[in-house]
Amino acid sequence: MDATDRRVYLDYAATTPIDERVLESMMPFLTTAYGNANSLYSTGREAYSALEDARERIAKLIGADHPNEIQFTGCGTESDNAALLGIVSRKSPQGGHVIVSSFEHHAILEPAHALEKRGYEVTYLAPRKSGHIAVEDVEAALRDDTVLVSIMHGNNEIGTVQPIAEIARVAHARGALMHTDAAQTLGKIPFDVNELGIDAATFSGHKIYAAKGIGALYLRRGTPFEPLLRGGGQEFKKRSGTQNVPGAVGLARALELMVEDHEEESLRLSTLRDKVIEGVTSRLENTVATTLTEPRLPNIASLLIKGVEGEAMLLQLDAKGIAVSTGSACSSGSLEPSHVLLSIGVPPEIAHGSLRISLGRFTTEEDIDYFLEVFPPIVERLRSMSPVYEKMFGSSAK
Repeated sequence: MDATDRRVYLDYAATTPIDERVLESMMPFLTTAYGNANSLYSTGREAYSALEDARERIAKLIGADHPNEIQFTGCGTESDNAALLGIVSRKSPQGGHVIVSSFEHHAILEPAHALEKRGYEVTYLAPRKSGHIAVEDVEAALRDDTVLVSIMHGNNEIGTVQPIAEIARVAHARGALMHTDAAQTLGKIPFDVNELGIDAATFSGHKIYAAKGIGALYLRRGTPFEPLLRGGGQEFKKRSGTQNVPGAVGLARALELMVEDHEEESLRLSTLRDKVIEGVTSRLENTVATTLTEPRLPNIASLLIKGVEGEAMLLQLDAKGIAVSTGSACSSGSLEPSHVLLSIGVPPEIAHGSLRISLGRFTTEEDIDYFLEVFPPIVERLRSMSPVYEKMFGSSAK
């Protein structure tokens, strides 16, 4: 195959392809068993049975006490919005205090801003330079009127994993509830809702080789919740709307496959991740990994390529058939530097040169070799044309 015809996908944190085994599990409910799960006749009952089976399997895989603690949603963004707005509105309708981290996904930050407009106070807790939220910082921010703490489990841009169990303990000690966005960690590292001690968690199907358009929200029984969507009262009156049965079935199957081989796959991906980081930083000067501090996800390598714009690197790599990201895919159209990188103290001029390489099930060592062959000449060429790089570092480059 000619190099220009080669396609190497290194943006699994943005989305994953549907695994063929997942698609196979979904097909009956897209074709012959297409009934509405709320209908009483046999086709509807068949769909309902598949929906509840998927709910039970997911609940078991995450350690939930009861299947009814799983509510199916349309995506991770909906789950995040529902968790933040739904819990806070019901638990403390007259106002109160909420804590989120400053490097959350926008699906948390925007609902937090909406709560501020309603009169709630929100603390945006900054991570340490390592990319981790310190438990003592959460503890210091807690107040008697703190309603909810929402800290993401794994960061989608730099891959750091947060001490959720410890944060949940200090939150509960002050009477606050605990939510975590687990869209990037589910199936990739061990995840048990009881071991973590959380009250709510967000999941997204298209991050684990299921379809787009399916998500889930874990709500521990007894957690106060005001539904965002009202109508027919589906999902135990917590999320109205006809359920996406094939999506739910696929989500359950995808999670089963992730859990089955996560130890072996985690080792394989972390080895490839480290090869990317070492390969790039050893070939290019003025290039560093955003963070190397554990714990972190096995599949995300975040790099700062000084003196080069991320968008230019992305487009040059795309011309070579390589797909990567300059940060979160949901904000890739923005000209602003990543709020995640700014939150850990990366200067704006350096943050503009960020690159996220995220690996997955179908990434091979040959893919990484090709990336490491193609990428350094691209950076050197862009730097040679950049008056900014020459001004900052001189014209020399490896």
